[in-house]
Amino acid sequence: MSVWQPQEQGLLEILETIRDSTKVHDKPLQSQVTLKLNNFTRAPDYIAYLAYIISSATSEEGQIRTIAGYLLKNNARLITRAPPEVIEYVKQAVLHAFNDSQGMIRTAAAQDIVAFLGILEPRGWPECLMQLVGLLDSPNEDQQESAFYVLEKACEDYPRKLDVEINGTFPLNFMIPKFIVLTEHHNAKIRGHAVACLSYFVPIGSQPLIVHMDTFIACLFKRASDEDANVRRHVCQALVLLLASRPEKLLPELNSVAEYMLYSTKDRNEQVALEACEFWLTFAEDPDLQIYLHPLLPRVAPVLLDCMVYSEDDLLWLDGDEEDAAVPDKQEDIKPRHYGSGKSHGLDHGEVDVNGERKVGAYGEELRDTDDDDFDDMDEDEFEEDMSTEWNLRKCAAAALDVLAVRFGPDLLNVMLEPLKGKLWNDDWLQRESAILALGAMAEGCIEAIEPHLPTLVPYLINSLNDGKPLIRSITCWTLGRYASWCTAGETPEHRSQFFVPTMEGLLRMVLDNNKRVQEAGCSAFATLEEDAGAKLVPYLEPVLRNLVFAFEKYQHKNMLILYDAVGTLADAVGSALQNPMFVEILMPPLTTKWARLRDDDIDLIPLLECLASVTIAMGPAFLPYAGPVYERCINIARTAILQYQTYQQNPEIDEPDRTFLVVALDLLSGLTQGLGMDLAPLIEAGQPNFFQILVLCLKHPQAPVRQSAYALVGDLAMAAFPILRPHMPAIMNELILQLDPEPKLEFVSACNNAAWSVGEVALRYGRDDTEFQRWVNPLISRLVPILLHPKAPRSLHENAAVSIGRIGLMHPGIVAPLLPEFAQAWCQALYEIRDNEEKDSAFRGLCTLVQANPMGIAKSLLWFCNAIVRWNTPSAELNQMFQTLLSGFKAHDEAGWVAQVASFPPVIQERLAQRYGV
Repeated sequence: MSVWQPQEQGLLEILETIRDSTKVHDKPLQSQVTLKLNNFTRAPDYIAYLAYIISSATSEEGQIRTIAGYLLKNNARLITRAPPEVIEYVKQAVLHAFNDSQGMIRTAAAQDIVAFLGILEPRGWPECLMQLVGLLDSPNEDQQESAFYVLEKACEDYPRKLDVEINGTFPLNFMIPKFIVLTEHHNAKIRGHAVACLSYFVPIGSQPLIVHMDTFIACLFKRASDEDANVRRHVCQALVLLLASRPEKLLPELNSVAEYMLYSTKDRNEQVALEACEFWLTFAEDPDLQIYLHPLLPRVAPVLLDCMVYSEDDLLWLDGDEEDAAVPDKQEDIKPRHYGSGKSHGLDHGEVDVNGERKVGAYGEELRDTDDDDFDDMDEDEFEEDMSTEWNLRKCAAAALDVLAVRFGPDLLNVMLEPLKGKLWNDDWLQRESAILALGAMAEGCIEAIEPHLPTLVPYLINSLNDGKPLIRSITCWTLGRYASWCTAGETPEHRSQFFVPTMEGLLRMVLDNNKRVQEAGCSAFATLEEDAGAKLVPYLEPVLRNLVFAFEKYQHKNMLILYDAVGTLADAVGSALQNPMFVEILMPPLTTKWARLRDDDIDLIPLLECLASVTIAMGPAFLPYAGPVYERCINIARTAILQYQTYQQNPEIDEPDRTFLVVALDLLSGLTQGLGMDLAPLIEAGQPNFFQILVLCLKHPQAPVRQSAYALVGDLAMAAFPILRPHMPAIMNELILQLDPEPKLEFVSACNNAAWSVGEVALRYGRDDTEFQRWVNPLISRLVPILLHPKAPRSLHENAAVSIGRIGLMHPGIVAPLLPEFAQAWCQALYEIRDNEEKDSAFRGLCTLVQANPMGIAKSLLWFCNAIVRWNTPSAELNQMFQTLLSGFKAHDEAGWVAQVASFPPVIQERLAQRYGV
């Protein structure tokens, strides 16, 4: 052993703390234990004490030594700053513990080895790797299995770290052949470890595996019919990884592999079936494999449908039949929700196809852009969230069907029609339930093909909301949510009365169901319906609000959080219609009751604040009677959060405070600003602490989401209450200019975005040639133009920078116009796809003003300028006249040159210039 030795007093203190940790029912003691354990991490040899306890404190109970082992794993990172003698001791001690006579000690030591080998890397601990590989030849099968367990975890967690040269040799050069040989071992556990270890090197393209790839694939085929389910599971997993990374290796044997995977997807062992099902999900996700998958659809799709039936184990776990609305939730049933990401200002895109036409979806809606982070596909996480419990065969099959629907649309529906009919009208409720899930899973991809069937299917689904089985009612809610766009899209009175109103009423009934799972699904689906319906909900607002308000009395903790979201979404959907005094009287009492019950540091206050941010904007002046306490509370929350952060900065050893309350408080202040405008002035002027001192501190805050929401608040103040903001602009502008970074780190992009947007809003409010704003024009433009020109900046940042350059140019053309040649092309490229709106209009009026001031500035970018002009659908009369004047002026100045230049433009641009502007 190394020279390090424990000090008796330190050892006793750590042992005593570990013993106390086992007294789980003593809550005050557990808090002390947590504090002590955190303090221990400051000692440079703390991990050596833990290593000593697991390896050498043999007089202690196995449980105590095991806990020390798990604490060692959790604190493994400390080895990176430990003294050399501590590092050496820990390495030797965990290898010693790995040979302990007690199984639980060996298991804990195994996890320690995995952690430390990952941190130190095999290069830093080669003797460990050699010892593990050597144990694979041990005559003692327990030792063999233990070593293989560690190697499998290492191969899974950090395969690239193993694929290295150490002292002139590549360990994988002899490890891979050894694993291949061990796939034939008589012990099934060792066979399983061997297949698993090999499979983890597939995604990284490991050369030592590539050399043996054909042998490896032959091993997989040999093990495909293994008697052990765990081995078959690893075979399926390996085939999935091969399909994802090296499909060309499977294509020659695709028929055989597909047969095997179809068979395995129906395996009685659910883990085998789940891995096999992942094969179809992976297959469907790769567009390059589409031609190979298409012929398999008639066989694959029905198998996936069968996999979506609840298993007996699922039903036992779900316990889904009870009327449990009055049963309080257990804390562990409430998943953590992500709040406080901050308001982000982006522009809507009018998607345009190659012919210059807008791309529209199945209901005539304009399709969303999918280049940025807001890609809205249904993925595994959504299935997991929408259908609860952990990832399993049922949800994997549903996700696979979803991707197949997107990939094959009508062809998939043709295959699925008969099996679906058989299940939808089956006497067995489990079969019906799985078919309703399948309908929901297929909604996005198959919508055009399913649409002719929806006049039959939607009434079927609405009727299914009356089913006696809560699991049928809950999945029906989810599926109706997936078809909410169709239900709300029809404009005829018949469509409204047959589909929209019954769907709305049915989901509202489910919001008040006596089963909590149904309430949750109903509330989530109703929120989706609200988004799609928008103003179409206004005639029904009173019954909708009364139902939602009744839910405030009925819901337990978990569903209350979803209810806040549904109320906020309703406010966003119906907007100013919520200002009706009757609606205010219905909605505000339950919200204020909840508000009064929650402390400032209660995590449940966060979704309520987010909800109120939407409600305040919608209610506008009608919210004024409630505004005082809301404003004061937001300011107090913000002040407390800032003080906590300042304390943390002075003492970094304490935990970093949660930013979420501060972010959400700022977002609610934005909501109040948008809703109340200048009516907010008395509250700001009378309030303590000072609003603008708080705001400037938030603009400087080290955490980007706080700055992001603070800059959104600046922009909202500029739009709704500029006279309040103007006296404080010098202090704000100092921070704002610094935030405009041409190359922000990824986590700072949204803060930079909001800063760029708020500049434009402020510039407009100062007005034309204002002398106070004039001094900031050059510093702002010198930062906004590099953002616009930066090739790696996100598109949203290009867009906001372009809008603000245009707006500053509109107000100060004399300063900005000389710079026009630098940015004109990039400016037009940034904004030509943006949907027509006031922001875009003011930005283009700014560009036209700059072109009027410096006509030669657009000369090299004329094609892009004309392209941007003709992409407009409905420019304002003022902007349209500016376009006409500029284009006619270009033509009149040099008609022959103009005609020659326009002749080189794409035909669609030539046609629209001629049709609209006669040029």
